[in-house]
Amino acid sequence: MTEQRLRALLHATQVVAGQLELPVVLQRIAETAVQLVDAEHGAIGVISPEGGLEQFITVGIDEATRAAIGHPPTGRGLLGALIDDPRAVRLARLSDDPRSSGFPPGHPPMGSFLGVPIRVGDAVFGNLYLTDRRGGRFSAEDEDLVEALAATAGTAIENARLFESARRREQWTAASAEVSETILAAGREPGVSMLEGHVARLARASVVKLVTRDGDGDGDSNGDGGSGMRGGAADDVLATGAPQQLVREGRSVLALPLSASGSTWGALVIERDAALPRFSPEEVEVAADLVARAAVAFELSDAREDHHRVELLEDRGRISRDLHDHVVQQLFGTGLQLQSLVRRLGRGEGSDTEATADAVSDAVSRIDESIAQIRTVIFALDPGDDGEAPSARRRLLDLVDEAAAPLVRRPAVSFSGPVDLVVTGSLVDDVIAVVREALTNVVRHAEATRVSLGVAAADGAVTVVVRDDGIGIPDDGRRSGLRNLRERARARGGSLVVDSSPGSTVVRWSVPYPEEAGGAQPGTGGAQPGAGGAQAGTAQPAAAQPGAGRASAGEEPR
Repeated sequence: MTEQRLRALLHATQVVAGQLELPVVLQRIAETAVQLVDAEHGAIGVISPEGGLEQFITVGIDEATRAAIGHPPTGRGLLGALIDDPRAVRLARLSDDPRSSGFPPGHPPMGSFLGVPIRVGDAVFGNLYLTDRRGGRFSAEDEDLVEALAATAGTAIENARLFESARRREQWTAASAEVSETILAAGREPGVSMLEGHVARLARASVVKLVTRDGDGDGDSNGDGGSGMRGGAADDVLATGAPQQLVREGRSVLALPLSASGSTWGALVIERDAALPRFSPEEVEVAADLVARAAVAFELSDAREDHHRVELLEDRGRISRDLHDHVVQQLFGTGLQLQSLVRRLGRGEGSDTEATADAVSDAVSRIDESIAQIRTVIFALDPGDDGEAPSARRRLLDLVDEAAAPLVRRPAVSFSGPVDLVVTGSLVDDVIAVVREALTNVVRHAEATRVSLGVAAADGAVTVVVRDDGIGIPDDGRRSGLRNLRERARARGGSLVVDSSPGSTVVRWSVPYPEEAGGAQPGTGGAQPGAGGAQAGTAQPAAAQPGAGRASAGEEPR
């Protein structure tokens, strides 16, 4: 073998080994082989798992001739003989070999022939075919050169396959993450659509459809529906929970299970056109992994929706109890009071104008209290804007739900004035701490059946009033709890007043706020009875209550 030919072989191997894209590698192998032995035509036939040819890459045949030939060879005749017996074949004339089956119409005539197998590891990947050597027939030296090139080509093909496999797995992994994220963020329908779309793209499928037990399917991508989606591979998967692969009318079909809690509830059916090869073991593996991860995401999404429905039912029950315990009873009592007043007036017993006015005023106050409670319930239904810090009212309502859970009934809560505009910054933390301490004392020591919380922003001050109908604060109680509340009030120039006796305890914590905070002006909070939202007996200044000036023996917590 001359030095010139060895140099040509070295150059050919460098050209082939310098590529990582498998289609490019195959094309380069055919081109360098043709150049190496000065052949007019060359081709690489890639062997399919079934034993035929799934790819046929040619060199030296133009597009017009390729179109005239039509369908590429499938591996019969002499080409098939090299598949069955992968050894080099060198012929002076193709037609002289009895295994030759001739050429299809439109195929150019070919004379001399050299065929060499390409091995990747221990397996035969395909064959390298060369015809019509210029200057005569192929020599033994040509055969040696092409076999040496085929050995290098096998290594290049293996490297390209590994590269392609890694890239393909990366694409499937990225798609899996995006599908799972969409399912968890947007729910089932968008998740199914994205699942089918990604699988159709990555698997080169013409039809992808999710089939469930209770219907024909949740979706259909890239096609009008496959042949026999129900009653075929999908039903087998639903019955066995195992992947199924088959060929129907030349089309490769793959069905993969979606399972939850040990039960298969769906099958993703993937169908390819007949022109494409069957699904490889690697494709089945990566597709099954994506579908399994999607099934987990569907299960988590369904569980979250179920949890949300339970929360809604619990919220409805809580609202019903709140309305019954506070609003309905309050309105019913007010109605009885007004009926009694009407009967008294009808009997001529309502001549005392002052007493009548007091009764009407009390009824109006009770109605205002009911309105305030209804507003609080409505506000509790609003979750607030996503991404924004929770308002003072929201935090207080959440705190009441948390701290007062052990109580027989939920405390009545009312707000008056621009609470959210005024109670901000560090003042929110102080108000939260005061309410938490007061409610904790009620829960631990008061043995109360009714508790109310009022928070008012009016007359330049924020006032927190907590009432209960418990046993009262004993004279020998510990001082640490109320001392903390008093220190917080004094730090802001405010006050703490406690009025406690058996059957009634009122804790009133009040601090001033700057007038520029929320733009609230004195007297605008609507904290007076009948002003449209303040609860009589919840958010009123404690000084208006009997004995509210006592802050000595009754100051200590329970």
